[in-house]
Amino acid sequence: MIDTLKKTLLAGVGAAVITKDKVEAALEDFVAKGKVSAADARKMAEKIAREGREEFDQVSDQLGTKIKDVLARMDSKTQERLAALEARVEVLEKKAARSRSSKS
Repeated sequence: MIDTLKKTLLAGVGAAVITKDKVEAALEDFVAKGKVSAADARKMAEKIAREGREEFDQVSDQLGTKIKDVLARMDSKTQERLAALEARVEVLEKKAARSRSSKS
């Protein structure tokens, strides 16, 4: 499960890099065609990068919260299973003790 999450995050980072490259190429093209000034293109790139970082941070926070919730539920299930196993062991120990005492 952790590997799947890592792969998903890495895919997202890869997509962000590709998108950044495409944005930069598009802005350079706009500057070359005279549609925007170099200063305006720089401002646009900074704005897009800032918004991208903010969105990435927000998604990362949400993902972190979800992962913690899943792990907490898994831990809860593990604790339940452990308690059930402890109860079974206790019953078996009592049976074994009775069996030993009846053979004596």
